[in-house]
Amino acid sequence: MDMPLKLLFFYVSAVFMAVFLAICVLIIATTDEYPVIVRSKKEKRFVDPVSGEEILFASITDTPTKKLSVVVPAYNEESRLPPMLEECVEFLESRSQQNGFTYEVIVVSDGSTDGTVKVANEWCRKLGVDKLRVLELETNRGKGGAVRLGVQSARGSVILFADADGATKFSDLSKLEQALSEKIGVDYVKDDVAGLLGLAVGSRAHLEKESVAQRTLFRTVLMYGFHFLVWLFTVRGIKDTQCGFKLFTRETARLCFDSLHVERWAFDVELLWIAQNLDIPIIEVAVNWTEVDGSKLTPFWSSVQMGKDLALIWLRYMIGAWKIKDEKIKID
Repeated sequence: MDMPLKLLFFYVSAVFMAVFLAICVLIIATTDEYPVIVRSKKEKRFVDPVSGEEILFASITDTPTKKLSVVVPAYNEESRLPPMLEECVEFLESRSQQNGFTYEVIVVSDGSTDGTVKVANEWCRKLGVDKLRVLELETNRGKGGAVRLGVQSARGSVILFADADGATKFSDLSKLEQALSEKIGVDYVKDDVAGLLGLAVGSRAHLEKESVAQRTLFRTVLMYGFHFLVWLFTVRGIKDTQCGFKLFTRETARLCFDSLHVERWAFDVELLWIAQNLDIPIIEVAVNWTEVDGSKLTPFWSSVQMGKDLALIWLRYMIGAWKIKDEKIKID
């Protein structure tokens, strides 16, 4: 390399580094280290559809009064929500015949403009507000934001986040429960596990070969590209970060969602990244999953958005713009 080329390389590198440092300084200056969670007075209450009474939601910091909370984020899901709730409630009602098992379902309408709230309230009338509650968000926050507020309103010793489309067979909750019990050494139905740390993650990784055979080449490339970016920037050791079927102990949910910054589709990745950095035990469990029509994701643009979010998650934590609230808490 002659001298002019060396000088050119030096100047280009210097400019690149200067721009990168300027971006980092700008991000640090304009970013809150910890998430600012805004919740209106209306969103702190739910309505009993029978009496019309407004009742204050519980808090994740309260002592649990149920064994299991199921949080279902729903944005314009009036068509897909009823079969999901039917399967969910049938399973949980059957389980509630066992001694000591209690549950609640929290449907979080994420600024829905269709009949989602009406559908959820019909189920609330049927079951009563002790078993099913509807959290109606005034604006669309994104799936991560909806799940967070649902989790922070839960009464369960353990908390399941389950997608409203019903793509995961709900009875596979038993698989997650068994895996979580083995991981933490305690059965949550028999003992108090609220203060323990553990997370069971539903996984569709075992279905990957079948999905590749059914997808177009373009969607397959997007899928593998996303997996690579997840591995490169954030979470390693978990094959499927995006499955909407995750079971947390109460303390795990509190720690992870208190520090969650991303409220859109990539929130699962940050959630797992936080859990890994807190040394929370995570176990991945194969579940039965079927694709259901009506997805809100557009493959290309959603992949671009999630790729950008992954890079920004990595950068913001790397430069200290984002921090984990309880990062000094580690498991011995």
